[in-house]
Amino acid sequence: MFSNFLSLIVRTAIAAAAATMSVAAAAELRVCADPNNLPFSNDQREGFENRIAEIIASDLNLTVSYTWLAQRGSFLHKSLTVGKCDVVLTVPSAYDGSVLLTKPYYASTYVFVYAESRKLELRSFDDPVLRKLKIGIHAFGEEGSSPAAIALGNRGIVGRIVGFSPLNSGESPSSKIIDAVATGEIDVAIVWGPLAGYFAKSEPVKLEVVPVSPTSGSLPFVFQISIAVRRGDSELKRKLEEVLDRKHSDVMMVLKEYGVPLVDEEHSSTRNITGKDKKDAD
Repeated sequence: MFSNFLSLIVRTAIAAAAATMSVAAAAELRVCADPNNLPFSNDQREGFENRIAEIIASDLNLTVSYTWLAQRGSFLHKSLTVGKCDVVLTVPSAYDGSVLLTKPYYASTYVFVYAESRKLELRSFDDPVLRKLKIGIHAFGEEGSSPAAIALGNRGIVGRIVGFSPLNSGESPSSKIIDAVATGEIDVAIVWGPLAGYFAKSEPVKLEVVPVSPTSGSLPFVFQISIAVRRGDSELKRKLEEVLDRKHSDVMMVLKEYGVPLVDEEHSSTRNITGKDKKDAD
């Protein structure tokens, strides 16, 4: 009988400990993010993802905790899917993988970046002047060529391309491609808008940041962005979507503060679904 009593005590203690851990876990918004990837995130919590996480957590009466992982190669599998966190803040809404995505909460676009003094007036990959320019792109990532590299290659514009690493490091910071525009090392950069808008603001010369307007083909340049949770975690997804609705203006304010080029919902959703300009879809 005494052994049964001890067994009950042990089981009760284990259950109490589990309940305590569950309460502690429920009091946190567990986020996986890159520790060195401004303007998105860093371990000093200076990125716009960090700011948005705080907005969400505050609304839900939670505190934010982080698991820091370099955002490259199977990031979602190594972080969210295996349970190291509950949320990843920035995932393309069209991503078809083993995660559950909220409805999009913003959309951005690839952009041309060039010195205002050059007066290039670039808008499209079909602008003839593009063939005469030295062009910087994030040519190769771990998932393959960037949309810019593909679009230029499709048009035979390959001779004057300068490739920059998309991976942030001490030797090759994310800002390097924008720095190269400011110093005149390249004439124009074609990069993902949030990165371009953030770093362009810090350059000593005035830079134009102009949305890319592809004229044809199925290659998208505008992407909607969602928050990812694990598959099956539909309750957390619902709560996040409710917060994003309530705090939409606060989130937009943060994105604008960081220089993120924002695209209206109608344009972005059409581009994401069809991969064409809206006039082609109509």
